[in-house]
Amino acid sequence: MAVLVTGGLGYIGSHTCVELMNTGTEIVVVDNLYNCKKSSYDRIKALTGKDFKFYECDIRDAEGLSKIFENENIGSVIHFAGLKAVGESVQKPLEYFDNNVNGTLVLLDVMRKHGCKKIVFSSSATVYGMNNVSPLTENMEVGGVTNPYGRTKYMIECILKDLYVSDNEWSICLLRYFNPIGAHKSGTMGEDPNGIPNNLMPYITQVAIGKRECLTVHGNDYDTPDGTGVRDYIHVVDLALGHLKAVGKVEGENGLFIYNLGTGIGYSVLDVVKAFEKASGKEIPYVIGPRRSGDLATCYSNAEKALNELGWKAERGIDEMCEDSWRWQSQNPDGYPD
Repeated sequence: MAVLVTGGLGYIGSHTCVELMNTGTEIVVVDNLYNCKKSSYDRIKALTGKDFKFYECDIRDAEGLSKIFENENIGSVIHFAGLKAVGESVQKPLEYFDNNVNGTLVLLDVMRKHGCKKIVFSSSATVYGMNNVSPLTENMEVGGVTNPYGRTKYMIECILKDLYVSDNEWSICLLRYFNPIGAHKSGTMGEDPNGIPNNLMPYITQVAIGKRECLTVHGNDYDTPDGTGVRDYIHVVDLALGHLKAVGKVEGENGLFIYNLGTGIGYSVLDVVKAFEKASGKEIPYVIGPRRSGDLATCYSNAEKALNELGWKAERGIDEMCEDSWRWQSQNPDGYPD
């Protein structure tokens, strides 16, 4: 039985595919290539020395997805595919709800019709909203999200919870990510955003290679040790390994499972800048800009549940995250080749 990985050529998906294949797991990847490049497929094969089935297909294409389930022996699904830029979601809410929520509904319907009822969903710490105090735990109330992107994650979680209530044969795992950064140790796979990066680390790395003039730090008057926002950064490979544990969980028993994937440690924006400067030997010029609407002062996880129930723990620290990010960017200044 194979694991179907939607969005499997993207940043987190590609790293997860490598780790799955390294354990001998058969995978099938579906991706519409909207926010990634086909060359990521070649990098996964080169790193693992193995081939795998790839289908270029949109998750909203019920007919296309059905053909994949008819052609392949799919036992479970890891669902990464989705639009993910907070700012863009404010400008294009209909596109985000259509792609993320409608796409998930189509995927779940096709899974149900083909008797596949095991799914690991790529959720986000954004579902905790504005009203919970860090460290965030899985039993806190969710909702109160401040942008359409976060609302799609929350809505999909609600759909999956309702689905499990309706049919206990499903096995569903919701993984709430914190802030993935880093890259594969080889330097051949990493984060390659389209256009202006929305996240901190790819912006820093592009400043380091001279692609951007300086970093804008959004606010330095928060109630944090240095006034800049504090976040829980997790190495993308640790995050990928968390998905392997989650697949084992859903394949082993039926149920609805929810886990935070984070380090449990908060680093400020300036902490990350200093750590990257140390790792790269490059100075990162920055300017202080106004706060962004909806940004929290502090957001970090309590990840003890994942340790206790999955046996998973983030092993890589901020220095390694920065070193690997720099290796990827310096070896691939223009990202993946077209």
